[in-house]
Amino acid sequence: MRELELHRVYKHFKGKYYLVEDVAFDSETQEEMVVYRRLYDDGSLWVRPKEMFLSEVDHVKYPDVKQKYRFELQENL
Repeated sequence: MRELELHRVYKHFKGKYYLVEDVAFDSETQEEMVVYRRLYDDGSLWVRPKEMFLSEVDHVKYPDVKQKYRFELQENL
């Protein structure tokens, strides 16, 4: 499985950028959740299961997407 890097910028496959703030745990399931911030509009915080955050793009649903993963680390930012 891919590693998540905290306090780094990731690009979503639809083109927007996000800053990974931290990892939290669901109080009911103990599932790891990625806490990330929009780097556009209101800069709000969002959460998503870590497994989903690091998963590959569904290329059946999105056949024209070039990016391999749902969120990809941006090395130059």
